[in-house]
Amino acid sequence: MPRYLTLIRVDENNAPAEGPSPELQERMGKLLEEITRAGVMLETAGLVPSSQGTRVTWSGGRMSVTDGPFTEAKEVIGGYSISQCKDKAEAVEWTKRFLALHEDHWTITAEVREIAEG
Repeated sequence: MPRYLTLIRVDENNAPAEGPSPELQERMGKLLEEITRAGVMLETAGLVPSSQGTRVTWSGGRMSVTDGPFTEAKEVIGGYSISQCKDKAEAVEWTKRFLALHEDHWTITAEVREIAEG
């Protein structure tokens, strides 16, 4: 079965400074348990804020290293998951369920991409 990488993009400027509410964390935990029991979830994690990240860029034959925060970024990757689903439609459905758990003040985009094998 194919594997899928889902990148969760958040607008750090509009996300709550304290992170997900306890109620949201509980809802996410229950869904992640369900996804894991279904044999779909292989790995998932949230990421620290982009202010703690570093970008390494190769361009024009030169290397540059930039520490966060990255002022030009509107959305940043806030987390990821790797799942194994029968097809992309199933991966998208699980992703939609995850996004729908969030309160209305969140702005979140998820990118679902199949992992190239071999």
